[in-house]
Amino acid sequence: MDPRTHQDLSLHQRRRSPTADELDGIPWLPLLLPPERERAVASLLVGDANAGDYVCRVGRPVTYWFGVVEGLLKMSSDDAQGQTMTYAGLPPGGWFGEGTTIKREPYRYNIQALRKSIVAGLPLETFHWLLDHSIGFNRFVMNQLNERLGQFIAAREIDRLNNPDVRVARSLASLFNPVLYPGVGEVLRITQQELAYLVGLSRQRVNEALAALETQGAIRVEYGGLRVLDLAALRSSVFQLKGG
Repeated sequence: MDPRTHQDLSLHQRRRSPTADELDGIPWLPLLLPPERERAVASLLVGDANAGDYVCRVGRPVTYWFGVVEGLLKMSSDDAQGQTMTYAGLPPGGWFGEGTTIKREPYRYNIQALRKSIVAGLPLETFHWLLDHSIGFNRFVMNQLNERLGQFIAAREIDRLNNPDVRVARSLASLFNPVLYPGVGEVLRITQQELAYLVGLSRQRVNEALAALETQGAIRVEYGGLRVLDLAALRSSVFQLKGG
């Protein structure tokens, strides 16, 4: 018998079959025809990630197409000076890495769990089989690629913003993207420290920005998360006129 506890095992070693509830949280499964869905469900696996666990690492070969069933991940990389650049947060319902999976190339970014999360993986060969056979799956992946392009263009704009309130507003808006992250809904379960990691600001400055956004009626801070009241305002530049 293996003397290691469940916590000692790697994320890959902790993989298991998904439950019915976890399958219900995978947004592209309902788009498949019955034979396609049967094949996908038979190969899907989930892993129980602990805070700090890496789902993907720079330079590693792609083996799965991944999605967040529960929890929160971040996509980042390190520059030549060792500084970490965060590209995106990945909340529930988000599937990522389709470009890397299509090209079968090594990862150019790290994906790390910010808290305990459940991560689903579709094996590489099943992903390509669905691309070859499923119209519904192809449409989902095309929509993902299109939305992801817009997300990264917006991320570059956020990096150039000097107004912290606007940075927080735009970063929150990206986490509430209904196409990329359909599992979020109107309430995002996130702490101020987690948001600070994603935005690249101190927790204190994020707290001040959230207070300003709440005063302006864009969000409401609730226990354990944030509720968006005006997503269009978060996406606009209105806060540049009101912020510091």
